[in-house]
Amino acid sequence: MVGALSAEFFARPPRDVASDMIGCLLSYGGVAGIIVEVERYERWDAASHSFRGPRGRARTMFGPPGRLYVYRSYGVHWCVNVVCGAAGTGSAILIRAVAPVTGVALMESRRRTAVPRDLCRGPGRLTQAFGISGTLDGAVLAVGAGEHGVRVSAPERRAGRVVRSPRVGITRDADRLWRYSLDGSPWVSDPRPGAVGEPIAVAA
Repeated sequence: MVGALSAEFFARPPRDVASDMIGCLLSYGGVAGIIVEVERYERWDAASHSFRGPRGRARTMFGPPGRLYVYRSYGVHWCVNVVCGAAGTGSAILIRAVAPVTGVALMESRRRTAVPRDLCRGPGRLTQAFGISGTLDGAVLAVGAGEHGVRVSAPERRAGRVVRSPRVGITRDADRLWRYSLDGSPWVSDPRPGAVGEPIAVAA
Protein backbone atom coordinates (compact mmCIF):
# COMPACT_ATOMS: atom_id res chain seq x y z
CA MET A 1 0.00 0.00 0.00
CA VAL A 2 1.26 3.46 -0.95
CA GLY A 3 0.19 5.34 2.18
CA ALA A 4 -2.69 6.69 4.22
CA LEU A 5 -5.17 8.86 2.34
CA SER A 6 -5.52 12.43 3.57
CA ALA A 7 -8.58 14.68 3.79
CA GLU A 8 -7.83 15.98 0.28
CA PHE A 9 -8.68 12.57 -1.19
CA PHE A 10 -12.10 12.61 0.49
CA ALA A 11 -12.80 16.29 -0.33
CA ARG A 12 -13.55 15.33 -3.95
CA PRO A 13 -16.97 14.57 -5.51
CA PRO A 14 -18.57 11.56 -3.75
CA ARG A 15 -18.85 9.47 -6.92
CA ASP A 16 -15.08 9.75 -7.49
CA VAL A 17 -14.29 8.94 -3.87
CA ALA A 18 -16.60 5.91 -3.85
CA SER A 19 -15.08 4.41 -6.98
CA ASP A 20 -11.49 5.09 -5.90
CA MET A 21 -11.99 3.56 -2.44
CA ILE A 22 -12.39 0.11 -4.02
CA GLY A 23 -9.03 -1.64 -3.62
CA CYS A 24 -7.86 0.58 -0.75
CA LEU A 25 -6.73 -0.95 2.56
CA LEU A 26 -8.88 -0.37 5.67
CA SER A 27 -6.94 -0.93 8.89
CA TYR A 28 -7.57 -0.46 12.60
CA GLY A 29 -6.36 -2.05 15.84
CA GLY A 30 -4.31 -4.87 14.37
CA VAL A 31 -6.72 -5.93 11.63
CA ALA A 32 -6.88 -4.90 7.99
CA GLY A 33 -8.63 -5.73 4.75
CA ILE A 34 -9.01 -4.63 1.14
CA ILE A 35 -12.19 -2.60 0.54
CA VAL A 36 -14.29 -4.42 -2.07
CA GLU A 37 -17.70 -2.74 -1.66
CA VAL A 38 -19.01 0.70 -0.69
CA GLU A 39 -22.19 2.77 -1.04
CA ARG A 40 -22.51 6.47 -1.73
CA TYR A 41 -24.92 8.84 0.09
CA GLU A 42 -25.52 12.55 -0.58
CA ARG A 43 -27.61 15.41 0.84
CA TRP A 44 -30.22 15.42 -1.98
CA ASP A 45 -30.56 11.63 -1.77
CA ALA A 46 -33.76 10.60 0.03
CA ALA A 47 -32.06 7.46 1.39
CA SER A 48 -29.36 9.50 3.13
CA HIS A 49 -29.40 10.46 6.80
CA SER A 50 -28.38 13.96 5.68
CA PHE A 51 -31.51 14.45 3.57
CA ARG A 52 -33.26 16.43 6.34
CA GLY A 53 -30.24 18.53 7.19
CA PRO A 54 -27.56 18.62 9.91
CA ARG A 55 -29.49 17.33 12.88
CA GLY A 56 -29.29 14.33 15.16
CA ARG A 57 -26.78 11.69 14.18
CA ALA A 58 -26.49 13.18 10.68
CA ARG A 59 -24.53 16.19 11.97
CA THR A 60 -21.28 14.29 11.50
CA MET A 61 -21.99 13.97 7.77
CA PHE A 62 -21.80 17.77 7.44
CA GLY A 63 -18.34 17.98 8.99
CA PRO A 64 -14.97 18.14 7.25
CA PRO A 65 -14.08 15.35 4.81
CA GLY A 66 -11.90 12.52 6.08
CA ARG A 67 -13.85 12.00 9.30
CA LEU A 68 -15.76 8.88 10.30
CA TYR A 69 -19.53 8.78 10.52
CA VAL A 70 -20.45 5.77 12.67
CA TYR A 71 -24.07 4.99 13.51
CA ARG A 72 -26.09 2.04 14.77
CA SER A 73 -28.39 0.54 12.17
CA TYR A 74 -31.84 -0.49 13.40
CA GLY A 75 -30.41 -0.56 16.92
CA VAL A 76 -28.52 -3.75 16.09
CA HIS A 77 -25.12 -3.16 14.49
CA TRP A 78 -22.68 -0.35 13.76
CA CYS A 79 -22.00 1.01 10.27
CA VAL A 80 -18.85 2.93 9.37
CA ASN A 81 -18.78 5.70 6.75
CA VAL A 82 -16.20 8.24 5.66
CA VAL A 83 -17.41 11.85 5.20
CA CYS A 84 -16.55 13.15 1.74
CA GLY A 85 -17.08 16.14 -0.53
CA ALA A 86 -16.80 19.71 0.70
CA ALA A 87 -17.54 20.41 4.37
CA GLY A 88 -21.23 21.11 4.89
CA THR A 89 -22.49 19.12 1.91
CA GLY A 90 -23.68 16.08 3.90
CA SER A 91 -22.04 13.33 1.83
CA ALA A 92 -20.48 10.08 3.01
CA ILE A 93 -19.32 6.70 1.75
CA LEU A 94 -20.53 3.61 3.61
CA ILE A 95 -17.95 0.81 3.71
CA ARG A 96 -19.92 -2.41 3.13
CA ALA A 97 -17.34 -5.17 2.75
CA VAL A 98 -13.61 -5.92 2.81
CA ALA A 99 -11.42 -8.91 1.96
CA PRO A 100 -9.53 -9.84 5.17
CA VAL A 101 -5.75 -9.43 5.01
CA THR A 102 -4.30 -8.98 8.51
CA GLY A 103 -5.48 -10.09 11.94
CA VAL A 104 -7.79 -12.83 10.72
CA ALA A 105 -7.64 -14.73 14.04
CA LEU A 106 -8.77 -11.59 15.89
CA MET A 107 -11.59 -11.10 13.38
CA GLU A 108 -12.69 -14.70 13.92
CA SER A 109 -12.71 -14.20 17.69
CA ARG A 110 -14.80 -11.06 17.46
CA ARG A 111 -17.18 -12.55 14.93
CA ARG A 112 -17.29 -15.99 16.61
CA THR A 113 -16.93 -17.70 13.28
CA ALA A 114 -14.08 -19.20 11.25
CA VAL A 115 -15.97 -18.99 7.95
CA PRO A 116 -13.73 -16.62 5.93
CA ARG A 117 -16.48 -15.05 3.82
CA ASP A 118 -18.59 -14.27 6.89
CA LEU A 119 -15.93 -12.17 8.62
CA CYS A 120 -16.36 -8.80 6.85
CA ARG A 121 -19.21 -9.31 4.36
CA GLY A 122 -21.76 -6.57 5.09
CA PRO A 123 -21.41 -3.39 7.18
CA GLY A 124 -22.42 -4.95 10.51
CA ARG A 125 -20.06 -7.90 10.23
CA LEU A 126 -17.28 -5.55 9.11
CA THR A 127 -17.50 -3.24 12.12
CA GLN A 128 -17.70 -6.18 14.51
CA ALA A 129 -14.62 -7.80 12.95
CA PHE A 130 -12.71 -4.49 13.15
CA GLY A 131 -13.89 -3.53 16.64
CA ILE A 132 -15.44 -0.30 15.35
CA SER A 133 -18.24 1.26 17.41
CA GLY A 134 -20.00 4.58 17.98
CA THR A 135 -17.09 5.87 20.06
CA LEU A 136 -15.33 6.55 16.73
CA ASP A 137 -18.10 8.75 15.34
CA GLY A 138 -16.50 12.02 14.23
CA ALA A 139 -12.94 10.69 14.51
CA VAL A 140 -10.41 11.90 11.97
CA LEU A 141 -8.84 9.19 9.81
CA ALA A 142 -5.25 8.42 10.78
CA VAL A 143 -2.63 9.76 8.38
CA GLY A 144 0.69 9.87 10.25
CA ALA A 145 2.79 6.76 10.85
CA GLY A 146 2.52 7.11 14.63
CA GLU A 147 -1.26 7.46 14.72
CA HIS A 148 -3.38 4.52 15.85
CA GLY A 149 -6.85 5.37 14.53
CA VAL A 150 -8.80 4.00 11.59
CA ARG A 151 -6.77 4.31 8.40
CA VAL A 152 -7.58 4.07 4.69
CA SER A 153 -4.50 3.54 2.53
CA ALA A 154 -4.11 3.78 -1.23
CA PRO A 155 -3.31 0.62 -3.20
CA GLU A 156 -0.13 0.20 -5.20
CA ARG A 157 -2.23 -0.68 -8.24
CA ARG A 158 -5.89 -0.89 -9.20
CA ALA A 159 -7.52 -4.02 -7.79
CA GLY A 160 -9.66 -4.70 -10.88
CA ARG A 161 -12.84 -3.53 -12.57
CA VAL A 162 -15.24 -1.51 -10.42
CA VAL A 163 -18.93 -2.01 -11.12
CA ARG A 164 -21.94 -0.18 -9.75
CA SER A 165 -25.44 -1.39 -8.93
CA PRO A 166 -28.43 -0.41 -6.74
CA ARG A 167 -27.83 0.01 -3.01
CA VAL A 168 -28.93 -2.61 -0.49
CA GLY A 169 -31.70 -2.48 2.10
CA ILE A 170 -33.25 0.90 1.23
CA THR A 171 -36.68 1.86 -0.10
CA ARG A 172 -36.18 5.50 -1.11
CA ASP A 173 -34.12 6.37 -4.19
CA ALA A 174 -33.48 2.65 -4.45
CA ASP A 175 -32.85 2.76 -8.19
CA ARG A 176 -29.67 4.83 -7.97
CA LEU A 177 -26.57 2.87 -9.05
CA TRP A 178 -24.61 4.03 -6.01
CA ARG A 179 -23.29 0.71 -4.78
CA TYR A 180 -19.70 0.26 -5.98
CA SER A 181 -17.96 -3.10 -5.81
CA LEU A 182 -15.01 -5.06 -7.11
CA ASP A 183 -16.28 -7.11 -10.02
CA GLY A 184 -16.27 -10.85 -9.29
CA SER A 185 -14.96 -10.55 -5.73
CA PRO A 186 -16.18 -13.38 -3.45
CA TRP A 187 -16.01 -10.97 -0.50
CA VAL A 188 -18.81 -8.68 -1.73
CA SER A 189 -21.96 -8.88 0.41
CA ASP A 190 -25.29 -10.34 -0.67
CA PRO A 191 -27.18 -9.85 -2.85
CA ARG A 192 -24.22 -10.04 -5.19
CA PRO A 193 -24.33 -7.49 -8.04
CA GLY A 194 -26.04 -9.10 -11.00
CA ALA A 195 -27.30 -12.09 -9.02
CA VAL A 196 -30.88 -10.83 -8.87
CA GLY A 197 -30.95 -8.89 -12.09
CA GLU A 198 -29.70 -5.47 -11.02
CA PRO A 199 -28.24 -3.38 -13.83
CA ILE A 200 -24.42 -3.23 -13.73
CA ALA A 201 -22.15 -0.69 -15.35
CA VAL A 202 -18.53 0.28 -15.17
CA ALA A 203 -18.25 3.01 -12.54
CA ALA A 204 -17.41 6.45 -13.85
